[in-house]
Amino acid sequence: MSSLRTILLTTLLATSDSFAPTSTHTNHHPRALTTALPVAVDTSDIKNGLTIELPDGEPYKVLSFSIMKQARGAAKTTIKFKNLKRGTTIENTYRSGEKFETAEILRKPSQYTYEDDAGNYFFMDSESFEEIMVESKIIEDQKKWISEGMECDLIFFKGEVIEVRVPSPFVFEVVETEPNVKGNTAQGYTKPAKLSCGATISVPGFVEQGSSIKVDTEKGEYIERV
Repeated sequence: MSSLRTILLTTLLATSDSFAPTSTHTNHHPRALTTALPVAVDTSDIKNGLTIELPDGEPYKVLSFSIMKQARGAAKTTIKFKNLKRGTTIENTYRSGEKFETAEILRKPSQYTYEDDAGNYFFMDSESFEEIMVESKIIEDQKKWISEGMECDLIFFKGEVIEVRVPSPFVFEVVETEPNVKGNTAQGYTKPAKLSCGATISVPGFVEQGSSIKVDTEKGEYIERV
């Protein structure tokens, strides 16, 4: 049974990793719909990014975890979760070996189309062309990266969108930044740059307005000029 559980968990984590879009272009080919089925796991299987269904019946994403070994007795694992429906975070401590069940989630590649006056975002399912509304509170953390026509992944739990994942890395144009000062060769010199999506990040001093750069949208960090 343990070997079967290991195989299922490995498959789940591989599927979960594939949920994050990785294209660097806004017109990339849509990927197929993917479902991650629930799998029984314990504290030894916990990974950052894993989505668990806790006893309250709601989905929680693992943000971080730490293991505290004790001189006597079993080790304890402290896990920080984000409730993907409510946006709140909690921190729980578990005995070594305590069991969980991963959440059954569905990923739908969808294209962002527009935002309404209430701040809700609308997407078009890339396979069915159905229009899907996502409430502002669900997309709050990702708003700064989303631009018209971008292909994102909508993550569903029990028929509701609980998360929007934007492509990472992704290429954006620098629309505003201070000019590169001639002769400034200081290693590590950075400056703020506003991107075509509206987000502002730090970039190396040599990056100029109008440049296209690759950005890690998960960390909000510059990767390279393209």
